[in-house]
Amino acid sequence: MISAYTGTQIRQAEEPLLASGLGDVLMQRAAHGLANAVIAELRNRGQRTYGASLSVLAGKGNNGGDGLYAASFLAARGMRTTAVLTGDAAHAKALAAFERAGGTVLRTSAAAPAELAAEAARADVVIDAVLGTGAKGGLRGNAAELVSAVRKELGGRGGNFVVACDLPSGVDADTGEAFQPVLPADVTVTFGAAKAGLLADPGADYAGRLHVVPIGIEEHLPEPSLQRFNSEDLARLLPHPARRAHKYSRGVLGVVAGSSDYPGAAVLACRGALAAGVGMIRYLGPPDVADLVRQSCPEVVCSTGTVAGNRVQAWLVGSGMGPEDHDQLRHARDAVGSGLPVVADAGALPALPDTLAPNVVLTPHAGELAALLTRLGSQTDRAGVEAGTLAAVRLASERTGATVLLKGATTLVASRTGRVYSQADGTPWLATAGSGDVLAGVIGALLAQAGDDVGPLRERGAAEEVRWAAIAALGAALHGRAGKSASDLAAGGPIAAGGIADALPETWGKVSMLSNYGARKRNSHSQPLR
Repeated sequence: MISAYTGTQIRQAEEPLLASGLGDVLMQRAAHGLANAVIAELRNRGQRTYGASLSVLAGKGNNGGDGLYAASFLAARGMRTTAVLTGDAAHAKALAAFERAGGTVLRTSAAAPAELAAEAARADVVIDAVLGTGAKGGLRGNAAELVSAVRKELGGRGGNFVVACDLPSGVDADTGEAFQPVLPADVTVTFGAAKAGLLADPGADYAGRLHVVPIGIEEHLPEPSLQRFNSEDLARLLPHPARRAHKYSRGVLGVVAGSSDYPGAAVLACRGALAAGVGMIRYLGPPDVADLVRQSCPEVVCSTGTVAGNRVQAWLVGSGMGPEDHDQLRHARDAVGSGLPVVADAGALPALPDTLAPNVVLTPHAGELAALLTRLGSQTDRAGVEAGTLAAVRLASERTGATVLLKGATTLVASRTGRVYSQADGTPWLATAGSGDVLAGVIGALLAQAGDDVGPLRERGAAEEVRWAAIAALGAALHGRAGKSASDLAAGGPIAAGGIADALPETWGKVSMLSNYGARKRNSHSQPLR
């Protein structure tokens, strides 16, 4: 599992070490980690360290110091190094070390930013070390002009790459907001622990691949602000039926979805749920949609009557429904009022009460979340949500009391405790009509299978109050991986929503193999050879 922290949490973790006079030690560790990451990236690209060129854009604070020290280490390995200082001052010790190593120093106060940018962009490697985790807001003055010009220069070049020191300058470490100009990184080398803003959009757009360098503060870190499940977590947390399981013990999901205008949404939601291991589905909806569901998914039991008259373990409501679908919306409200876990998608969102329970998982996209927040008194629009996804999803969960999953390139899931999960397992090809319906089906299936055993979730820090967010994050991870698998089968090409559902069982199976392998490995160690 990846754990991420706010800048404030990181600085508080550093305080005991700084008070002990270890500030320079922390900087040296960070700089060594940054230098090693540059060397590893060069090797991965088939380039030699000796003779390669490097430019570091260095701010006046500790972030600039990290970059200058790293450049001095790389100069000792034979790289040709240049530092462009973005202010009148720089970290004194680091600058002295850089100059002793033979580095060339350029200053924005002595040359035009465009001229300096052209020089910097000619390097094989550009290190962005202008602003660190303590910075608020974006670059200003000469630094802003320089980064804008470097970004323009690099846009027309190939073969070189950008490494962000701790985080791309202009990205907020806490929220992921991006204050332009921001130089997109190929790799972000971050120190001590991942920063929350690097695992949320739009910050993740600029971070590239994330590499965490331990520097000795790890034992002082508090509970993380944000977490991300990896393959090992999925292998441990996805449900597996017992030997004597039956369709009812494996979970029964009620589905209220689809309409005459969008009947396919019901089909895709049911396909997603079936592929995600649920034991049985009861569909409740218009007769014409029910007929299509029967034809497409003969395993589904199409019911009539009321929500109360259908015995299930969880409900999925809202996919493919509009404001004129009065009977369906009434069913959706009844499902939310049942006390059972519910995943509420799309058309159900405007029809639900303002205050909800944490076992209700709302799954809006950015536009739907903007409408929800505006209804709750926080005026915003889609662009506002996309500019600060982490703050928006937290606010929605806080205002409603529900678990809120914001769909996107990085999917965020917030619980009302403030804990957030971040998953980015998919492919841009997931942005296709019906993909969200399949996701709702996957989450609904996991909710129906959840049961009362929270032990595995608790082992990974998801106590009772955040279990619903953890389950929704598992669904997002599985959905993303299935989408990527489906695209891989098409040689990286486009996919339709049905292809995501088709890929789910194999994706699940591959994840489960990790769990089986781990169990066999543990058993082999526990049984000595005789």
